[in-house]
Amino acid sequence: MSWLRRVSCQMSAWQENRVQWKADRDAFDADRQEVLATGKLPEELGPPPSGFALLPWLLMGMGAFSNLFQGDTPNPWIGGIGLLLFNSLYIHVVFRAFTKEAREARSTRGALIALGAVTCLLGGLYGGSWLLFFPLLGLAAGAVVRGRWLGRTGIGLSALAGVVAGLRDGWGAVNVAYGTFLSTMVTAAILSLSDAVRELRAAREELAHRAVEKERLRFSRDLHDLLGHTLSVIVVKSEAARRIAHRDLDAALVQVSDIESVGRQALTEIREAVTGYREGSLAADLDRARSALLAAGIEPVVRQSGPPLSARAEALLGWVVREAVTNAVRHSGAGRCEISVDGASAERVRVCVSDDGTGGFVVRDTDTDTGPGVGGTGLKGLTERVAAAGGLLEAGPGVRGGFVVTAELPVEAGPSGGRAYEYGGGAVVAGRAVPRAPKSQGRPRSPRP
Repeated sequence: MSWLRRVSCQMSAWQENRVQWKADRDAFDADRQEVLATGKLPEELGPPPSGFALLPWLLMGMGAFSNLFQGDTPNPWIGGIGLLLFNSLYIHVVFRAFTKEAREARSTRGALIALGAVTCLLGGLYGGSWLLFFPLLGLAAGAVVRGRWLGRTGIGLSALAGVVAGLRDGWGAVNVAYGTFLSTMVTAAILSLSDAVRELRAAREELAHRAVEKERLRFSRDLHDLLGHTLSVIVVKSEAARRIAHRDLDAALVQVSDIESVGRQALTEIREAVTGYREGSLAADLDRARSALLAAGIEPVVRQSGPPLSARAEALLGWVVREAVTNAVRHSGAGRCEISVDGASAERVRVCVSDDGTGGFVVRDTDTDTGPGVGGTGLKGLTERVAAAGGLLEAGPGVRGGFVVTAELPVEAGPSGGRAYEYGGGAVVAGRAVPRAPKSQGRPRSPRP
């Protein structure tokens, strides 16, 4: 009963292929009608190939069937059984040729060898129109065999067809051998090209999917960095305004004005982040970081040296400053925070944010556990950003306590000129000292040269 089960499964598979083929034909007809109506070519130029595309070639065996039906074939029982075996094996092979796993299975190769044996037997016994089964054998072989074995298979089948046909038909064997070689190579070439087109289309869809995922990741990082830093600044300044409102109304109003300014700037940056055109200004990020630290009661010391940087480098370094300062305000409990941007090297620019607090944290990526511990959603996102630009970001406890975030990026040429300045603790700007603004004056202004 096992053979009946196999036959039933094979019939079910053929029925499914037939239903799919009809659906593909209907879709092709609909696309053709759309082309006629609009003149625009569709993405799919036709139904994908299947075993049904190779079935009409069985009409090449009508001459042998006619001889058998008219009684012109000796030993008709052998011819009839051979004809039935050939058609069954041919259909079995060509329907399995369009699935890679089935095409490379041993059973398919065995069925192809059996098809070759039946073809040689029928051609050698009867000759004439029975020799046309060799080109059909070439079609089946071309559908199954791919790669480096294709040429050897095509030449071998052609030589075999030439020898068998030569014994039965003399010089007519040249046509049989040529037809066998041509059918083998052309079928393999067409199906290989079809497979390549499908693979390219699948690769294009995968690239489009990855582009969408990359854009979602970019937007999520931008949104986290923008809102995380901005909301932290707003909360800190709101607390500062609440604390000093009953003592110094003017200072409280300055903090409220800063909250309004930060909120408006955040709205602008979010709009620009959504459209993907945001270009960060490192000077603005340093100024906002200094203001946030002062509002939180942390003494800021900001140093920057080296020539102007490219817009991309400034944006990345601005993200690092934002995230590090936000963590310092939220978690460090520090009294002093130093931010240094060193672009003196001809190859790399370095930013370092360190504090003297005790609230720093280290979260290590336990999945990979490689490199220095960098944790939190913001720091992990920054690590990926900096790595994508060819840089390196490290975060962890400092040698003398506190928490240190360091990022290095390759240097890219900026507009022109150089600058060096320092905020806090006595700044040096253009060779002269500038006193540090006291904390009680709200948001200090940037020193002027």
